[in-house]
Amino acid sequence: MNWNLLRTFVVLAESPSITVAAERLRLKQPTVSVALKNLEDRLGQRLIDRSPGRFELTEAGRLLYREAVNINGSILRLATLMREVTPQISGHVRIAVASHVVCPPFDEVIADFYAAHPQASLSIDVITSTDVVAAVTAKRASFGIALVRAQDPALDYVPMYREAFGLFCGPRHPLFGRSDLTLDDLQGHSAVVFDTDRLQDALQDVTLLRARAALAPEVKGVSENLEEVRRMIMAGLGIGPLPKHVVARDLRDGLLWQVPPFEDLPEVDVFLISNPATARNRAEDKLLAALMEKLAATPFKERTYG
Repeated sequence: MNWNLLRTFVVLAESPSITVAAERLRLKQPTVSVALKNLEDRLGQRLIDRSPGRFELTEAGRLLYREAVNINGSILRLATLMREVTPQISGHVRIAVASHVVCPPFDEVIADFYAAHPQASLSIDVITSTDVVAAVTAKRASFGIALVRAQDPALDYVPMYREAFGLFCGPRHPLFGRSDLTLDDLQGHSAVVFDTDRLQDALQDVTLLRARAALAPEVKGVSENLEEVRRMIMAGLGIGPLPKHVVARDLRDGLLWQVPPFEDLPEVDVFLISNPATARNRAEDKLLAALMEKLAATPFKERTYG
């Protein structure tokens, strides 16, 4: 099997069209089309349905993608592992995180690790929780931190911290600054939401919180990024949910105002996610181990915020 064909197929499977895949691979479109045809001919299977208006993986294509993405991740890491044959720990760690992860033990571990191993390097990719899981699965990330809807048995999950969500409005909102509010006062006001704020998703309990407040069904603002949800709430687009410990300073500075309910607020767990099939360099291994040890030594109630 020609590995270049498999690598091309992985990019095709993650693209909406051959044209986009060719751009990502920095190749011409006919070259990518020929590569796909050669792979299909070699396997004797149609891998992508390319009928008019469609560009979707076939059943055989989905099977091949699941296997190829793991092979791809392993091969891409070979050069990194070979560079690690040195006395010093100098590898690179890539962490994929959901937006605005606030967890003091995490910060302490990073600070201690890079003080002890200054030759190591770090990158943190802020992406959606779904993409965090995908990056860890595909071995593109050393490990990840994200909200989780359903756990993949092929990955390892450790509860990292728990955060409580409240409802907030900004200075331009008519309810801002009122200390006499009840749930009835929220009824019919417009809402700002997270993209995953819906039933059967990671923030389903937050969806139920909005339902308790009887906010208007029409959503005025939506984002997958916490900072942008916060921005829209501050701008007065509507009332929206945010983790209480994340916005504590905004409350003190008068940039946000918490509205009812104040009790029985939804709590959401944020997980440390790792892939046991990933061949990690020494920096990745040691940082992940240090983080696991820190979490094990810190009672969960001390990692429950808000």
